[in-house]
Amino acid sequence: MSCKNILIMGAAGRDFHNFNVYFRNNDEYNVVAFTAAQIPNIDGRIYPPELAGKLYPEGIKIYDEKDLVDLIKDLKVDEVVFSYSDVQFNYVMTKASIVNAAGVSFRLLGNDETMIKSTKPVVSVIAVRTGSGKSQTSRRVVQILREAGKKVVSIRHPMPYGDLVKQKVQRYATLEDLKKYECTIEEMEEYEPHIAMGSVIYAGVDYEAILREAEKEADVIIWDGGNNDIPFYKSDVVFTVVDPHRAGHEMYYYPGNTSLRIADAAIINKIDSAKEENIKIVRDNIKAVNPKAKVIEAASPVTVDHPELIKGKRVLVVEDGPTLTHGEMEYGAGIIAARNNGAAEIIDPRPYTVKTITDTYKKYPKIGILLPAMGYSNEQIKDLETTINNTNCDSVIIGTPIDLVRILKINKPSVRVVYELMEIGAVNIKSILQEKGIIRI
Repeated sequence: MSCKNILIMGAAGRDFHNFNVYFRNNDEYNVVAFTAAQIPNIDGRIYPPELAGKLYPEGIKIYDEKDLVDLIKDLKVDEVVFSYSDVQFNYVMTKASIVNAAGVSFRLLGNDETMIKSTKPVVSVIAVRTGSGKSQTSRRVVQILREAGKKVVSIRHPMPYGDLVKQKVQRYATLEDLKKYECTIEEMEEYEPHIAMGSVIYAGVDYEAILREAEKEADVIIWDGGNNDIPFYKSDVVFTVVDPHRAGHEMYYYPGNTSLRIADAAIINKIDSAKEENIKIVRDNIKAVNPKAKVIEAASPVTVDHPELIKGKRVLVVEDGPTLTHGEMEYGAGIIAARNNGAAEIIDPRPYTVKTITDTYKKYPKIGILLPAMGYSNEQIKDLETTINNTNCDSVIIGTPIDLVRILKINKPSVRVVYELMEIGAVNIKSILQEKGIIRI
């Protein structure tokens, strides 16, 4: 019996993981291609033979997703496997319809097919949408476990935009490691906060190899999930963060709804800045799909280092890029800081954008007057710097998880926004970790 020809639809993350754990050494299948979406500059590459394994001595080509239908025909594809996240149900089923109309099957791999078992306890922190507040939640979990005397290592959802062979296993413990691995802004936003708190975080491409390295120095593994993806590892505890600023999204995004359904505890974040009616919607939806989940209420209070640079000033607000683009968030911590500290005006950066930043606004027109901190390449980082410096404003509010001044030369005063998770009530992260036996009372 001949093997099935498989095409994996992805965005340089979940797609590579699904291949590695399910298809790489499986001679019942022949993966003929990856397609790329969401992330710029990743089509036209090859998943290298060093990672693809003995069945793929020439590696596997990565194509632009826009060529999907032609690829199905030209490569004699039998089945398409959808492998990226943070998209609406309608989006997924539209892709399924396109694939079915081309004559082949459409598949979503399940949790048991893609989760790796660790020798150490695993605590997963995931979210229903990009920008829900997962990162500060992960840091809070790390803090609690360290206070309980545990050696903690975090593993971050993949963002392999560079040399995939070099990125097979990456360990970040110092700021120098960010330079060593030539990190994009998106990568730094996830790794740097862990480094700043003296913690170790791993990432890369081969997540079984990554896990085995992390296990050597950890009592507990933290899965620091990205987008709204499900964990790559079998988890002893799952915390899922929901966002009342986008109430209802937890019910119709893939795989965010799955992430909510597998939660041991759902964390309703941002209750300090969300409308009460939206908090109720989220609470009711949690109860509807996962009534066994404990509910933790939390705030993410926003503070700034120089409020005098905001009050009465004309400010440019720079926010986390992915949160504004495929995360579809209409505002973030920078806007809250501007409002709370009495900014006179928020300046629209669109008249001042250049090159790749201009292209970003064309692709995501709903971004509006915020500037996304896009930095998937050196060119894009330079274009971001130029856009900020072109903008006619008094000061810049940096609402990203990293200090952009460290990597950009900004020609005007800047304000750094900081936000950490603050749990409210008796049901909290510590009580859940105790209940699950991860730490002792």
